Amino acid sequence: QVRLVESGGGLVHTGGSQRLSCAASGRSLSNYAIGWLRQAPGKEREFVAAIGHDGHKTPYAESVKDRFAVSSDNAKNTVYLQMNSLKPDDTAVYYCGAVRFVSPHSWDKIFKYDYWGQGTQVIVSS
Repeated sequence: QVRLVESGGGLVHTGGSQRLSCAASGRSLSNYAIGWLRQAPGKEREFVAAIGHDGHKTPYAESVKDRFAVSSDNAKNTVYLQMNSLKPDDTAVYYCGAVRFVSPHSWDKIFKYDYWGQGTQVIVSS
């Protein structure tokens, strides 16, 4: 079992920055990588970024490349998503999820995620 709790969402102006946190707990954490995914109103959930406990990262989604950065603090079992140059299109509920670490090629596949946090809302005002 893995428990994930997101925090850090809120209202931000276009061009601003926000940092999201995902606190992970559970006895099998080492078996999982942590990904960030988001779901905008009326749209399907989409992959954003993912990181393994060894620091390996998958390529970012094209829509956030060069603006968002994923990082982790293994001592705190926390994964961060630093979001810069935010746009109204980034408005969404952001979720962190746990995906099997052994298959990095699956980290961007939503259906491969085994556990989810409750999500945190990010609203980017124009």
